[in-house]
Amino acid sequence: MNITVAYALPHEQVLEDMEVPEGTTAEEAIAMSHVLEKYPEIDFAVNKVGVLGKLSALSSVLRDGDRVEIYRPLPKKPRDAHAVDDKKERIRARKQSRQNKTNA
Repeated sequence: MNITVAYALPHEQVLEDMEVPEGTTAEEAIAMSHVLEKYPEIDFAVNKVGVLGKLSALSSVLRDGDRVEIYRPLPKKPRDAHAVDDKKERIRARKQSRQNKTNA
């Protein structure tokens, strides 16, 4: 069966089309592609894997035409981290306000 292994960096993209036997898992396909040798920074404790745009386990059995994608972690911008904290604080304040109205 034919599959593709994909890995993208900010200025580089790797697409490796391969012929693999039936029953091949995502992990086996990645190993066969040699992308781990070319990019040793890939760590499956950090990098997630997907098939056709959906998160998948490394043990997922592939089907003909699947594209195995190795996702790289995107850095959080400090401004984004503050926005998340601010939103959590607004939610906490609303909950507290509702509790105070209920208890009054």
